[in-house]
Amino acid sequence: MPPTLASLVHHSALKLTVRAGADHLDVPVRWAHVSELADPVPYMEGGELLLITALKLDAEDPEAMRRYVRRLAGAGVVGLGFAVGVNYEEIPKALVDACAHEPLPLLEVPRRTPFLAISKAVSAAIAADQYRAVTAGFAAQRELTKQALNAGPEGLLTSLAAQVDGWAALYDASGTVVAAAPDWAGRRAARLTGEVERLRERPAPASSVVGGPEHEDRVELHSLGTGRRPRAALAVGTAAALGTAERYAVHSAIALLTLTTERSRSLHAAEQRIGTAVLRMLLAGEPDHARAVAGDLYGGLLDAPFRMIVADAVPGARAATAAGGDRLGTLAEALEAAAARSGEAVLVVPEGARLV
Repeated sequence: MPPTLASLVHHSALKLTVRAGADHLDVPVRWAHVSELADPVPYMEGGELLLITALKLDAEDPEAMRRYVRRLAGAGVVGLGFAVGVNYEEIPKALVDACAHEPLPLLEVPRRTPFLAISKAVSAAIAADQYRAVTAGFAAQRELTKQALNAGPEGLLTSLAAQVDGWAALYDASGTVVAAAPDWAGRRAARLTGEVERLRERPAPASSVVGGPEHEDRVELHSLGTGRRPRAALAVGTAAALGTAERYAVHSAIALLTLTTERSRSLHAAEQRIGTAVLRMLLAGEPDHARAVAGDLYGGLLDAPFRMIVADAVPGARAATAAGGDRLGTLAEALEAAAARSGEAVLVVPEGARLV
């Protein structure tokens, strides 16, 4: 967890005292900043604990303090630290009332506590939180890698869903859900196929966010693949935006699934090349060599003698096929039926496959 005003108040070395806004101390602190400007808002980013001595402020003027505090709160300042014993022996009532009305937490900083000590405490807490997030991210990466090696994409998705306290789903190149975790997430993922289609139209890598506070969950969609066209997509659904550790886990999952997708693509291409080589050997009358090359990949090959029929549609006939039905498909069905009646086996090679 990042540092909060409450954690700073409970920091034993700082000796801070809450003077207003005690019910709003759980807000995270992004930084501690010192500014004696009458209007420091142009230099604020939001999330700061502003530290002042009221060097250039009329801290006893109620109207001036109301405007000052209202500006700070509107800029996203999460707290005001006032050093006593410098320009004022105690925090003026006008400032306390203005902070209580806004409300903006007001912390009294004793004279013996330098602002530098508060800045160091905030910086150390932020660094420790970032270190915990990075460490958790590396642990998640190791676990995801282990699951990817031992249980494949399904195991990786199960681990990822646990890491982000949500759900995860994997889509193939056509936008179909091929795996999801937990099991119920498949139905949720199926409702996002339209979003996945839109994502696939963008050059990879691409990502998008679906849903938000008004929806049942927040879903991040990420394309997978190294080419210009995505090979697959990953969906990650959570109740809220991802934290640093969860972000590490998602990025690790994207890298691992991309490797898996590209590896599957390469293996498929290799299998096609082996199949082409085996078929060439069979056509050349070398069944023994074909069996040696095929190995266990295709199981037992057909024993000779065997017959082969090759049918192809000429360019002019393809248009007629599109208009009048799948003639090659009808022929294939007839061949399979005839082979079944004679006790023979038949192999149908789809259009586009390379034979020689």
